[in-house]
Amino acid sequence: MGRGIGHVFAYAGFQVDIIDFKPRAHAEHARIAQTAMGEIAANLGLLGELGVVPDVDRILRRIRVVGHDDAPAALAAADVLFEGVTETVEAKRDAFARAGAHLRPDAIIASTTSSMLADTLAAMVTRPERFLNAHFLNPAYLIPLVEVSPAKATGEAAFAKLKELLESAGKVVVRCAASPGFIVPRLQAAAMNEAARLVEEGVATPEDIDRAVRAGFGPRYTAMGVCEFIDYGGLDILYYASSSMARALHAPRYEPPAIIRRLMEEGKRGTREGEGLYDWRGRDLGAYQRDLVGRYVALFRHLGLLRPPA
Repeated sequence: MGRGIGHVFAYAGFQVDIIDFKPRAHAEHARIAQTAMGEIAANLGLLGELGVVPDVDRILRRIRVVGHDDAPAALAAADVLFEGVTETVEAKRDAFARAGAHLRPDAIIASTTSSMLADTLAAMVTRPERFLNAHFLNPAYLIPLVEVSPAKATGEAAFAKLKELLESAGKVVVRCAASPGFIVPRLQAAAMNEAARLVEEGVATPEDIDRAVRAGFGPRYTAMGVCEFIDYGGLDILYYASSSMARALHAPRYEPPAIIRRLMEEGKRGTREGEGLYDWRGRDLGAYQRDLVGRYVALFRHLGLLRPPA
C-alpha cells in the first residue's frame, strides 16, 4: 500500500519518502528498495502507455525508498505520514511509537488500515488530535476513492487538511465514522459472499454471475449510488422484495433494516413522495431523470454494452 500511495503523491508533485521501517542489512534493504522502485516504474510505465501519466522519469525522481537508519530524518521532514505496516496491534503500536519520536508535533498521522478502528489506533499516538484513518482501495495509485475515518479525538483541522491534500492529488474523499469495514469493504463483503453462495447453491456459474455484474449490477451502481437507487426505485420495492427473499430463502440477512421500516411508516418512500434516504423536495425530477438516463447511455456506450437489436 505504501508503494501505491507513493505513486499518487509523486504524480501530484510532492516529494515522497517510502520508509522501510525494519532494521535490515544494507544489501537486503537495497534489494527491497530496488524491487519497490521497479514495481512503481512498471505501474507508471503502463499508465504512460495508456496516455494517463506524462513524463514517468520525472515522477520517479520524486520518490525515495528510505532505510531504517535514515528514517528519523525522513520522518522529521514529513508533513503527513501514511502508516501501512502489518495489520496487527503490536506492529501498529511499535510503528506509532517509533515514528512519533521523530515526527513534528504538527505532522498528520494517517493509518491505511482496512480492519482497525481509528479510536483504537488514536490511543497509540502522541497528540491524537492529528490522527485519522485513510483507507485507500487497491491499487491505491489507480482507484480514486479514499475513505477517511476520524477518531473521536481527531481535530477538524486535521481532517480538513488531509481532505484537501488528498483532493489535490486527484482523490475522491468520503467521510465515515469509526466502524468495522468502513463503507466499501462492508458493501463488497456482502456482495462477494452472496456471489459465492450463488455458486454454492448451483444458481449460476461464476462466469454468468460475473457477466451479470459487468452488464447490470456494476454499471447500475456506477451511474447512480446505492442509496440513490433505493429512493429512485422506491423504499417500498426494497422493503417487500427483501422481506420476500428473506422468507423464501430462510435467510434473515435479507430482512430490511429498521431505517427502511421507519421511513415506510412515515410515508417517505423515495422520489415519489419527495423524501426517503435523500430529501428530494424542490428537485426537478424530470431534469434528474434526463441526466440519469444520459449517464447510463454514456456508460453503456463506453463499455460497449449499448447494442442495437439484431
